[in-house]
Amino acid sequence: MFDKILIANRGEIACRVIRTCKRLGIKTVAVYSEADADALHVREADEKVLIGPPPSAQSYLLIDKIIEACKQTGAQAVHPGYGFLSEKEAFQTALAKAGITFIGPDAHAIYAMGDKIESKKLAQKAGVSTVPGHLAAIPNADEAVKIAQKIGYPVMIKASAGGGGKGMRIAYNDAEAHEGFGSATNEAKASFADDRVFVEKYVEEPRHIEIQLIADGHGNCIYLWERECSIQRRHQKVIEEAPSPFLDAKTRKAMGEQAVALAKAVKYKSAGTVEFIVDKNRNFYFLEMNTRLQVEHPVTELITGLDLVELMIRVAAGEKLPFQQKDVKLNGWAVEARLYAEDPFRNFLPSTGRLVKYREPEPGPDVRVDTGVYEGGEISMFYDPMIAKLCTYGKTRNDAIDRMRRALDEFYVRGVSHNVPFLAALMAHPRFVAGKLTTNFIAEEFKGGFTAAHLPPRDPAMLAGVAAVVDRIQSHRAGSVEDGRVVMLNREPVAVRITGQGTAFSVEAGDRTIAIEADWVPGDPLLHATVDGRHIVVQVDAVGSGWRLVHEGGQAEVLVLTPRQAELYALMPVKAAPDTSKFLLSPMPGLLASVAVAEGQDVKAGEALAVVEAMKMENVLRAVRDGTVKTLHAKAGDSLRVDQKIIEFA
Repeated sequence: MFDKILIANRGEIACRVIRTCKRLGIKTVAVYSEADADALHVREADEKVLIGPPPSAQSYLLIDKIIEACKQTGAQAVHPGYGFLSEKEAFQTALAKAGITFIGPDAHAIYAMGDKIESKKLAQKAGVSTVPGHLAAIPNADEAVKIAQKIGYPVMIKASAGGGGKGMRIAYNDAEAHEGFGSATNEAKASFADDRVFVEKYVEEPRHIEIQLIADGHGNCIYLWERECSIQRRHQKVIEEAPSPFLDAKTRKAMGEQAVALAKAVKYKSAGTVEFIVDKNRNFYFLEMNTRLQVEHPVTELITGLDLVELMIRVAAGEKLPFQQKDVKLNGWAVEARLYAEDPFRNFLPSTGRLVKYREPEPGPDVRVDTGVYEGGEISMFYDPMIAKLCTYGKTRNDAIDRMRRALDEFYVRGVSHNVPFLAALMAHPRFVAGKLTTNFIAEEFKGGFTAAHLPPRDPAMLAGVAAVVDRIQSHRAGSVEDGRVVMLNREPVAVRITGQGTAFSVEAGDRTIAIEADWVPGDPLLHATVDGRHIVVQVDAVGSGWRLVHEGGQAEVLVLTPRQAELYALMPVKAAPDTSKFLLSPMPGLLASVAVAEGQDVKAGEALAVVEAMKMENVLRAVRDGTVKTLHAKAGDSLRVDQKIIEFA
């Protein structure tokens, strides 16, 4: 076994690896860029080594810097996590040459499976079902259009070295294929330093289901059931669960056995994942193999009781797997939600800044949080905007979903925009609860984007009752208590009468009486309450003379008034928002990569106006209506803040 391991990564996955190493008594080394000097993984490791400036190309992607850090600290092995160098054949080769163990597969397996084009050819030779497509790099956009026409629309344009949803575009016609080729190659070059792309048939109504593998260096390879990852946005996974609500035992076994056959064909060892697209008839097609640990591995750990990081370390140290296929039991259900620093109400644009407030749900056997951040820490513009992975477990799928809904209410994040409201909406969506999933779920169910209208208060009277309790507790501390109140819930009046004291209250709202037990203390951001026998959690933020209540992802602005105050409040005008219709504003902080128009130019609705880059993703800003460009307020190369003016129209 190793005495010291270096983690060639950052964020939550680095912290995750450190956690297992500590349990095994293995010392850890963190590498970090200048932007990560105060990062959580740096704080938690036994040793730390600075490897360069903030851009990953100048730090986390430099193989020689990682090897130098290993030699400097005496680390015997490197765990690559996911992303960065985790699937780079050259990294494994360089480590081997330096006498350092790579905690992952051998170089030949990384090469064979890491290239999407070559891996599909290998899969075909191994008898694995694959999606029809053109398995060769495409030289230009015109050729991409010709190939797409031959395959038949819709098609998927994919970066050969891609991952994480980057360098991928769906095209339904020639124009989209032409434009998608350019965007995919640009993203691929920026993210992976490899601009090769290929085209394959896009399977409609698909489900994304993947098989987790673990293999040792002694010829043993075992599949650890499947994960359903169909809830995706822009081809990036948002919700994952294990097992899949769609597979039957026969299909599960067939997929597992094919995944094992493919892994054995390249003499694979370590943890790896074979991803499949599954159609509505449970026909499955090989997509790719990820020769690393997956982001969503915790759900597999929760249903199997295994620690995949520990198994990777033991396999790398030369040990045999301590179990056989028949020993792997599927126990219960697990769901994972990815919390991102992004604004779901602004088309999920990334958000950067300081985590002014950060409180996780209480961990336990049914709740797990993997994170690399802390209160006061920074969400940097240089890296992935993930805040944390929230996982919940239950005996059944409904149990796991119910626990996830409550855990999301308990996750308190302030200082940056985040996607908790969207995750809450997904968990409550009847189609998701029914397990009727496809990779098009989000596009189909949230057409036109995500808005507050997707999160109406499920029980307005209950929220009004909670507001009355909050006011009662606050007023009692101030020495003034009146029973009759009007709760303005998002400016809608709800007349209530509250009685009780201490922690037990009764609220009359219309013809309904609500029993509320709460031990909330003013200033506490979370109110835990039992409402008519049901446990709920409400986030409470003081806003002026009122509060903002957040529950089940939705938020309500509340004022608790006397009847006379409510009469006067109804007469107050609502402040109108400023008119910004004559401007193109930057929807996010980022780099203005290009401006496609000039002053005086006429533009049509839908025409591309500018491209803003943020976190290695290209965001094309388009005209929402016909118009004429009056003034350019920014130029290519400028750094932009949120809502900064780019273009003014006449």
